[in-house]
Amino acid sequence: MADSSFDIVSKVERQEVDNALNQAAKEISQRYDFKGVGASISWSGEKILMEANSEDRVNAILDVFQSKLVKRGISLKALDAGEPQLSGKEYKIFASIEEGISQENAKKVAKIIRDEGPKGVKAQVQGEELRVSSKSRDDLQVIIALLKGKDFDFALQFVNYR
Repeated sequence: MADSSFDIVSKVERQEVDNALNQAAKEISQRYDFKGVGASISWSGEKILMEANSEDRVNAILDVFQSKLVKRGISLKALDAGEPQLSGKEYKIFASIEEGISQENAKKVAKIIRDEGPKGVKAQVQGEELRVSSKSRDDLQVIIALLKGKDFDFALQFVNYR
């Protein structure tokens, strides 16, 4: 019998991020506390740019955007938002969406699987994802439960379970 396996990835659906950004932009354009302050949120290349005339307001824009991401099922661990920066008379925050598991994070996850998981479970790094395989599907379920119980500083999804 062939080994069962699944992949551990860190991916974000770009369309969902775009939808959350559009919802945040709409709310910002309609909210009374953002009227006449030059508040905006938009894509700037691959980054998300938030602008307002005060540090508090630009942080409020970030808060609105984060709430929209959560409602769309996107982990806030994938959002890497910088600190507010003064640029002329405007405050700006640049944020990026992080995807992929770095080599060092993949090694951390593989070590946890080796140390705390059932025997006979193999984990190998494949680019920006991690393939976990075992003869027993029950062992794979144990690994998924184990990793969901851990608090990583990056988002994890489990795909290609077979």
